[in-house]
Amino acid sequence: MCAQLHFNICKETGVQLDKKHWHEHVPKSVEPIQGGKVTILWNQQVQTDRTIPSNKPDIIIRDNEKGTCMLIDVATSGDRNLIRKEAEKILNYKAPTIKIQRMWNVKAKVIAVTIGATGTISKSFRKYVSNVPGNHEVKELQKTAYWALHTHTHTHTHTLRKVLM
Repeated sequence: MCAQLHFNICKETGVQLDKKHWHEHVPKSVEPIQGGKVTILWNQQVQTDRTIPSNKPDIIIRDNEKGTCMLIDVATSGDRNLIRKEAEKILNYKAPTIKIQRMWNVKAKVIAVTIGATGTISKSFRKYVSNVPGNHEVKELQKTAYWALHTHTHTHTHTLRKVLM
């Protein structure tokens, strides 16, 4: 799901993509766009003067022209824990958001993209996703999250079993 978001963001912002489909997309650590006016960071730690827990969001979009920064963190969780997981993401990135605002002189915000094991989304989900550049179809993100949970790791399969039992 994270690579899918990254692909859509890159496509929307004019990044030259090597692949036609998101599932073939291999995100680069740094994507400078429009002569460095916008930078997309993939899985990069936010460098600060002090150690801060949770300072490695999945995607960071820094727009120097607009003076904004978006920290996007993606997660899947059990359906019952969905709201808690979303709130946890926002709370975890509060300190890095404040640091980024001070260090980079931008207005920063956290976008929590969280989908439950069976495709459940929160009431806030569409609002969060609508702030992310690109065309993100909710049903496609749900399908991606669902299949990722079911095909990649034993841990996710175990999580799904717990949710469904």
